Amino acid sequence: MIQTKTNAEVAIMQQNATTISRILAEVAKILKPGMTTLQIDEMCKEMILAEGGIPTFYNYYGYPYNMCTSVNDVVVHGFPNSTPLKEGDIVSLDLGITKEGYVGEHAYSFILGETTPENLQLVRVTKEALYKGIEKAVTGNRVGDIAYAIQSHTEGKYGYGVVRELVGHGLGKTMHEEPNVPNYGKRGTGPKLKTNMTIAIEPMINLGKRNIFTEKDGWTIRTRDGQPSVHFEHNVCVKEGKALILSDFSIIEAAERTNSNLNTSYHNIQEDK
Repeated sequence: MIQTKTNAEVAIMQQNATTISRILAEVAKILKPGMTTLQIDEMCKEMILAEGGIPTFYNYYGYPYNMCTSVNDVVVHGFPNSTPLKEGDIVSLDLGITKEGYVGEHAYSFILGETTPENLQLVRVTKEALYKGIEKAVTGNRVGDIAYAIQSHTEGKYGYGVVRELVGHGLGKTMHEEPNVPNYGKRGTGPKLKTNMTIAIEPMINLGKRNIFTEKDGWTIRTRDGQPSVHFEHNVCVKEGKALILSDFSIIEAAERTNSNLNTSYHNIQEDK
């Protein structure tokens, strides 16, 4: 059953989502080659606990860490590990907090230092596609309108691989509620969007083919062709006319710009028309 939220519930979810944004911004200030994703995981856990929350991901269906740290060809669900990050890595960080009975969780992809023009474009276009989807998250539209907007901007315009097996989702008292929110589909299809539905929109876009596989750990999902993948995610509340974005990338982007180890050059590139 698809649930709508009260305005008070939405306010709690917005506070939680923004808390995750602030934590990811703190990571953005210090992220650099040589750090490990295990260090980042521990840092984020401590910040969530300091906020009086619980790390949502820890022990979720047995997941053994506090966040997902997906590097380069890892699409999602990458385990934090002790391998030092290196120049040119694309690092997608996905993190959640449960507080006052509701979940806030979202993801952001960072670039460490210099990388290829192809990788820069993939990061830029995936982020653009997220906002294309959010534009359609308004009362009276359908889930398929969000899906089509993301797919047409990534696969249709650039030929990227849109992952089919992993999708966005409803969000609330648990991390995954109905409806599923795919990143591919047809306009005018799927469940109708109602005011105060809360959803996670999260394009997972591959530079190469869309095909993926799961490693033996049962969690880590990689591109089958070894090409990079990028993941951005916002928490969104459906509203009349214009969606309310509950998370806040602006504070992450501001922190990115203060860190000379991060490549933010794609921020200055205008969308291809």
